[in-house]
Amino acid sequence: MAHLLSKDRITAPPGFNRWRVPPASVAIHLCIGSVYAWSIFNPPLTMVRGVVASAGSDWTLEQVVGIFTVAIVFLGLSAAVAGKWLEKVGPRCVGTVAACCWGGGFLIAALGVSMHQLWLVYLGYGVIGGCGLGLGYVSPVSTLIKWFPDRRGMAAGMAIMGFGGGAIIGTPIKEALLEHFFRAPQYLGTVAEVELVTQEGRRLASIAGDLKDVVVIGAAELKRLPADLSEGVYVVGTGSVGIAETFCALGAIYFVIMMIAAFSYRVPAEGWKPQGWTPPDESATSRKMISTHNVGVDEALKTPQFYLLWIVLCFNVTAGIGVLSVAKTMMSEIFGTTLPQYVNAAFASTYVLMIGVFNMLGRFFWASASDYLGRKTTYTTYFVLGIALYGSIPFTAMQVSADPSVVWLVWFYAATMIIFTMYGGGFATIPAYLADLFGSKYVGGIHGRLLTAWSTAGVLGPMILTYLRDISLTNAMKKLAALIDPQAFQQKFGAPISQLKELIAQKTVTLPKLMELVPEGTQNPSATLYNSTMYAMTGLLVIALIANLLVKPVSAKHYERGGAGEGKSGG
Repeated sequence: MAHLLSKDRITAPPGFNRWRVPPASVAIHLCIGSVYAWSIFNPPLTMVRGVVASAGSDWTLEQVVGIFTVAIVFLGLSAAVAGKWLEKVGPRCVGTVAACCWGGGFLIAALGVSMHQLWLVYLGYGVIGGCGLGLGYVSPVSTLIKWFPDRRGMAAGMAIMGFGGGAIIGTPIKEALLEHFFRAPQYLGTVAEVELVTQEGRRLASIAGDLKDVVVIGAAELKRLPADLSEGVYVVGTGSVGIAETFCALGAIYFVIMMIAAFSYRVPAEGWKPQGWTPPDESATSRKMISTHNVGVDEALKTPQFYLLWIVLCFNVTAGIGVLSVAKTMMSEIFGTTLPQYVNAAFASTYVLMIGVFNMLGRFFWASASDYLGRKTTYTTYFVLGIALYGSIPFTAMQVSADPSVVWLVWFYAATMIIFTMYGGGFATIPAYLADLFGSKYVGGIHGRLLTAWSTAGVLGPMILTYLRDISLTNAMKKLAALIDPQAFQQKFGAPISQLKELIAQKTVTLPKLMELVPEGTQNPSATLYNSTMYAMTGLLVIALIANLLVKPVSAKHYERGGAGEGKSGG
C-alpha cells in the first residue's frame, strides 16, 4: 500500500499531457469546497429537537456556526503541517488521507447529531473533517504550479477553482437530501386547541397526563420549512430534520470521489519544463516582483513579506468567511421580512448556490488576470472595491427596511457576488504571489504555513459576525418588547414581560413572534442586524490594503544557496 501511494509511483513519463492533471485537482476541491455551503446546515442543526422550530434544548446558531469555525481552524493547521509532508510523499498519499478524514468526519458528525452530542459533531466535521479539508486543499496547488510554471496564476486558479465551486454542487444535493429525509414531528393542534403552560421560559403541553416540551409555530416559521405543515403546536423530540442521514450520505459520496481523484494525480519529473518555454530572466519580471530565486520554507518565515501576506490573506478571508458561514440566514433575515414576495427559503438556498458560482469564477478569473496585472495590483483592486462594497451594505439594509423595494435586493445581490469573486480570487492568487516572491520550489510548504491565516480568519469572521449580530438582535427584541401591551405579551407567551430574558434564552420569544404583537407601522429591525458587522469588515479590509502596499521584493540574503534546500534555506 505504501508503494502504491509513493511519490515515485506517480512521476509522469516523458510526453505526459499536463492537462490530464487539473481534473483530479478540481474533483477533490469540489468535494471539500462543499464546506462553503455550510449555512445550509445551520437551520436544521438549530432545530434537531424541535424539527419545525428551535426548542429550548436545541443548539444555538452561535454553537453550530462554531462547527464551521473549528473546521476552518483545522484546515489551516493541517495545511501548515501537510505542506512540507506533501513535498516528501506526493499528492496521492496526501489526497488519500484527505478522503478518509473528510468522508469519515461526516460519519462521526452524523453519530453526534443522532445522539444529540454536540462535541461529537465538532470532533467529526470540525476536527477530523477540518484536517481532511487542509490535506485536500494543499495537495493539488504546488503540483499544478510545477506543471504550469509558465502560467502560475492560472495554475493556482485551476487548483483552487473547485473549492469555490463546491457549494454549486453541494447546495442542491444537501437541500435534496435534507428534504428527502425530513419527517414532521407529532402535531397536537392549533394554539386554541391545546392547553399550554410556560415554566422557566419553556412551552409545555399535557400529553397523556405528562407535561412535554413543545414548540409553537406561526406563518413566519412555516415559510422556512421544507414540508407543507400547519400552524400550531408540535411535540419536541419527535420527527427528524434529516441532518444525520444527510451527513452519512455525503460522507460516502465524498470519500469515493476523492479516492478516485487522488489516484489520478501525477507529478512532473525532476527538471521538466513545458515544451518551448524558457524561464524569464530577473530583469524581465522585476516590475511584477517575480523572482527567479528560491527561498526555503523556514527561511521564508524570517521575511517581512511572509507576515504582510499573512495579514493580507487573514483579513481578506475574515471579511468574507463570516458572511459565508451565515449566508442563508442573513439573506432570510435582511430581505425575508421586508420582501417576502421575492425572498423565501428556496431563494435563500439559491443565493448560497450563486455564492459558490461567483466564488469559483472569481478564483479562475482573478488568478488568471494576475498573470498580466501582477499580484500586488490585483490585491489592491480587491481591497479598494471591497471597502466600497462592504461599506454600502448597511446603507442598503437601512433603505430596504424603510422602503422595501426590489432595487435594494438587486444591489445587495450584485454587491455580495462581486465581493465573493474577490474572496475566491484572493485564495487563488496567493499561491502565485508566494511563488513570485519566494520561488516555486518550496511553494507547497510556504503556502501551507500561510494558511494558518485562514485558521485565524475562520475564528475571527464567524465570531465577529455572530457576536455583533447577537448584540443587535437582543437590543432589537428589547426595544420591540417595550412597545407591546403587557397583557398581549402575557397572553401570547404565557409569562410576564419581566421574564423576557428567560423566554429569549429558551427560544420561546423570537423576533418574528414579537413583530406579530407590536403596533402597526413598527419597523422590522431584522434587515439591520448585520450593519455593525459590515462596518467591522470594512475596517479590516483597510488594514489589509495597507499591508499589501507595503510588500516589496525579498532580500537576496534569504535566497537558497546550493540548490538542495538545506543550510540557510531551511527548506
